[in-house]
Amino acid sequence: MPDLKTVLSTKIQPWRDEVKSLNEKNGDTKISDVTIGQAFGGMRSVKCMTWEPSALDPMEGIRYRGLSIPEVRERLPKAAGGDEPLPEGLFYLLLTADIPERVHVDGVTAEWRRREGLPEYAKRTLDALPLDVHPMTQFAIGILALQRQSKFSDAVHHVNKLEHWDSMFEDSMTLLAQLPHVAAYIYRRCYRGNQHIPPGPSHLDWSGNFAHMLGYEDPEFAELMRLFLVLHADHEGGNVSAHTVRLVGSALSDPFLSLSAGMCGLAGPLHGLASQDSLAWILEMREAMGPGVPSKAAVETYVNDWLASGRVVPGYGHAVLRQTDPRYTAQQVFCRRHFPSDDLFQVVSMLYDVVPATLQKQGKAKNPWPNVDAISGTLLTHYGMTETNFYTVLFGVSRAMGTLASLIIDRILLLPLERPKSVTTEWLKNQVAVAPKT
Repeated sequence: MPDLKTVLSTKIQPWRDEVKSLNEKNGDTKISDVTIGQAFGGMRSVKCMTWEPSALDPMEGIRYRGLSIPEVRERLPKAAGGDEPLPEGLFYLLLTADIPERVHVDGVTAEWRRREGLPEYAKRTLDALPLDVHPMTQFAIGILALQRQSKFSDAVHHVNKLEHWDSMFEDSMTLLAQLPHVAAYIYRRCYRGNQHIPPGPSHLDWSGNFAHMLGYEDPEFAELMRLFLVLHADHEGGNVSAHTVRLVGSALSDPFLSLSAGMCGLAGPLHGLASQDSLAWILEMREAMGPGVPSKAAVETYVNDWLASGRVVPGYGHAVLRQTDPRYTAQQVFCRRHFPSDDLFQVVSMLYDVVPATLQKQGKAKNPWPNVDAISGTLLTHYGMTETNFYTVLFGVSRAMGTLASLIIDRILLLPLERPKSVTTEWLKNQVAVAPKT
């Protein structure tokens, strides 16, 4: 059975031919109009880039290579005795567009386990940081510390660009193998007295070994990690972390440099910190109401008062989605299966009944429905991971799969340096002044 790299190599020339033909025949075809509002509004919804691993539909949510979240959960191979798909299988899907069989997934697991570990110099780099440095800062630095292993950084100067994908693939596989080790090292260093746990036996999959190194031996937590890492793996190319990885990589920076830059974007409050912010808001609400599960009427009053003060409910609304995020629904199903009576989950479920209806009555929110961040902290808290500052690191381990798959594909397709044209406000004013009145 051919391994992942061999399968990928058979697709390279057809992909290149397809892109070359499309560009030569239709390169002048217009696919987007840009307004002044979009220019000032963060380029929201401007169609100006490609991204192969996934696409976000406003009504259906994220699709990985055309598969919806329910289809991914159903069709990708699972761990023995488990219900959740293995992230190794998702990476195979994102990179090749093929649904893997179990033997393919086992091959990726074995390859990542073969490359695993954390070099001593990387440990020393992390150990030099104060313990109160934010875990995401430590994560970005830890990824940079691994950069000396890069094969791409050397190959880019000596190898024909048609073969750049090869060393990009090698670096990405090494980075994905070692990321859980960086994350677990930071977690154990900051929250568990610097008592580290070595990798588990070779039969453990990527997520199971990650859970083990974090210090969580409950099989349900390993299942949660599989689900969490699959759900957060990619969200098309326009979000801050994905676009940053793509942009830095377009300068032929290696995956270590590119992913570290993307993690700095993920660390922002408007991106990856949303999960901890949402959980903090829920816990604040519970504290204000007293112990136990509050009544629905009490939650409605709290939400109305909160919104009346001009603030937003964290975890509700999305820049693109106009329905309940299917990643929220997948986690909701997990909660109902494993801990339906959990007090925090009952509060989250009550918010699902209250918040959208309240926002709809106000008529202000384009999307009143919950996104993935409205519930993810609930699952982690249930199993004892209450260190909310660390949640974004878990997100980063997952998001590496989509962004690194895209970096490999970028080198396969020989995509150029990104260099969009910027204009000044004065230029825009002049354009408006000379534009014909309609």
